[in-house]
Amino acid sequence: MQALPTLLAALEGSVAVAPKAPPSEAVTVVDEAALRRNVDALAHASAFGTGAEQATARWLLWELGQVLGIRPASIHDLYMARGRGLTPNNFTVPAINVRAMAFDCGRAIFRAANAGEVGAVIFEIARSEIGYTDQRPAEYISSLLAAAIKEGFRGPLFVQGDHFQVSAARYAADPEAELGAVRELTREAIRAGFYNIDIDTSTLVDLSLPTHREQQRLNALLCAELTRLIRNASPSTVTVSVGGEIGEVGGHNSTADELNAFMEEYEAALADAGAGISKISIQTGTSHGGVVLPDGTLAQVAVDFECLKSLSFLARERYHLAGAVQHGASTLPDAAFSKFAEAGACEVHLATNFQNMAFDRLPNDLREEIYAWLRETKAGERKPDQTDEQFLYNTRKHALGAFKERLWTMPEPDRAVIRDAWEAQFTLLFERLNVGRTRKLAAMCDPGPMHRALADVAIDRTPVSGAAVAEDTSDLAD
Repeated sequence: MQALPTLLAALEGSVAVAPKAPPSEAVTVVDEAALRRNVDALAHASAFGTGAEQATARWLLWELGQVLGIRPASIHDLYMARGRGLTPNNFTVPAINVRAMAFDCGRAIFRAANAGEVGAVIFEIARSEIGYTDQRPAEYISSLLAAAIKEGFRGPLFVQGDHFQVSAARYAADPEAELGAVRELTREAIRAGFYNIDIDTSTLVDLSLPTHREQQRLNALLCAELTRLIRNASPSTVTVSVGGEIGEVGGHNSTADELNAFMEEYEAALADAGAGISKISIQTGTSHGGVVLPDGTLAQVAVDFECLKSLSFLARERYHLAGAVQHGASTLPDAAFSKFAEAGACEVHLATNFQNMAFDRLPNDLREEIYAWLRETKAGERKPDQTDEQFLYNTRKHALGAFKERLWTMPEPDRAVIRDAWEAQFTLLFERLNVGRTRKLAAMCDPGPMHRALADVAIDRTPVSGAAVAEDTSDLAD
């Protein structure tokens, strides 16, 4: 392909590509130090290039990852081993939503992971975030592969579709169209290398029904249906890790009766369709993004750690799952994070605080330009009683897609300030969540090489319907 020589030239001879058995190509790293110096150009082309250049850059990053041992993987085997008591349950895997500056944010995470020998860390993006950050799955995973190469990371790369969620309102209006959008996104994500998918049909739990099983039935049936789809769409050598959810974040705290009801309905519906979920998301008192006060500060959140502990224990002991998953926790005080590991939570989802850290450190002129854009384009979302601080806090995530390239291409000193702050925070979180020295545990999930031919990926992977690109996700969780 014509774009390949240009991209290889930008890598200054650090990578060689030779024909193999048709239609394959063999990628070789000639000089890793030189590759690490120059991989920034490949990352930029994978995110902002067009046509053949973009597709070729993404293929090359995938193949470089395969050669270097940075391979997209499923955490399923580690989670199931944990559910059977074959591994410790005294650590909580951080699932980090990388919304802004994916290449730089990934670099900060990999630096902290390298320093602490962390292997059990998940990178994720939600259905809603894919839209407003303008990061389709193939771009997202390519940015992370480039960041891992840049920082010399080795090991399985756990990339997750977070909150692949069904909108209750759109499901009520047209169930098949809404499910179709989630199905198409799921297939697209798995093609890209997302081998961890969190199904979220908890929006369809109906608490007005008389029994817990009736309340959870639709949630469980659709979760089972999407699990089947995932199994059918997965590579033959990968068991994608699937998560279910029993309580919508921001609602009432989950109970043992609800967990049992969901699992009974889910297991009956899944029958002999293959491996089921490996974890279960619950509600324990948090909300996505935190609650911002009129002065722009965040209200303190009280997580019900006893609920988290008891349901994690139930999930492991009765259903041999890894445990319960906590959402909406990044804005908690730093001291709280050790409690997740103490409670036996298997996973905690972290997003908004990293976004906040970036906005707080942007050059003043760029931040004010973004805020002016928000005041103009998002004026219709301002509530009558909101202060300017509350309005900007709640809407500024929607600027991340519009300003994506501006953020990526800030001067290096400005990006380094944000990167260093992120790295310090990730280091603290890895310590509090007790995931240091988990590289050997993560290694059980290495799927081995999964090479791709350039001819197979250098095509437009946009969903044929276009629904997943243009959809309104304003009512979906992050």
